Amino acid sequence: MTKAAPKPEMHPLVKLATEIGPLAVFFFANAKFGIFYATGSFMVAIVVALAVSYALSRHIATLPLVTGIFVLVFGGLTIWLNDELFIKLKPTIVNTLFSVILLGGLFWGKSFLRSVFGSVFRLDDEGWRKLTFRWAFFFLLLAVLNEIVWRNFSTDAWVSFKVFGIMPLSMVFALSQMRLLQRHQLPDADESET
Repeated sequence: MTKAAPKPEMHPLVKLATEIGPLAVFFFANAKFGIFYATGSFMVAIVVALAVSYALSRHIATLPLVTGIFVLVFGGLTIWLNDELFIKLKPTIVNTLFSVILLGGLFWGKSFLRSVFGSVFRLDDEGWRKLTFRWAFFFLLLAVLNEIVWRNFSTDAWVSFKVFGIMPLSMVFALSQMRLLQRHQLPDADESET
C-alpha cells in the first residue's frame, strides 16, 4: 500500500498574508472608495487568497473556506441589493454558526476542533472538550460584539473594528489557551516508549 505524499506546507508569512491580506484590502478600499467598492474588493481578495492557498498547499482549511463562501454570498447580496446590512451581518452569522456547530458537536459527544486541529495538537478528551467549549463561547462573543458595533457606530468604525478588533482579539484568545493546551497535552508516542 502506497502512502499518500504529504501536503506541501505554506510558509508562515504567506499563510499570514492570505489570512490578513483580504481584510487589509477591505479596510483600505473602504477608506478610499466606500463600503460597496470595499465589499467587491474583499470578495476578489478572498477568492485570490483561497486560490493562492490551494496552489501552494493543495489544501484549503475549513474555516477560511466557510468564511470565503459567506463573504461571497453576503458580499454579493450587499452589492446586488445596494445594502450594506448584509456584509455587516456576515460576521454575526458566521461566528454564531461556528459556535452552534461546536456546541452541537459537544452535545453529541464530538469535538469538531479535534477533527480540524487533531494533527496539530495532541490533547486528552477533557482538553478537547474544554478547548471546544471555550472557542464556541468566544465565537458567540464575537457575534455579539459585531452586533453591538455595527448597530451603534458608523460603517467606518465597524470596518476598523472588523480589521483591527476581531483579528487581535482572536490572537489574544488563542494565546490565552496555551495553558490549557499544555495541561492536557498527551505525551508523544516516542516519549512514552522511553
